[in-house]
Amino acid sequence: MPGMDGRELAEAARAWRPALPVLFMTGYAENAMERSRFLGQGTDMIAKPFEIDVLLARIRGMLD
Repeated sequence: MPGMDGRELAEAARAWRPALPVLFMTGYAENAMERSRFLGQGTDMIAKPFEIDVLLARIRGMLD
């Protein structure tokens, strides 16, 4: 993304809506588990490629 990365975008969005759930998607599966330990509340990470049902389940879980 020009001008900001995903984390910066999430922080900007949460400045307007602090409880906004954020799901990061990464193509670096080997780093996903390591990075996911440092995510804050209401934030999750999914590694690409993923099946659509896995994505939908993750989104449902974050919104519940």
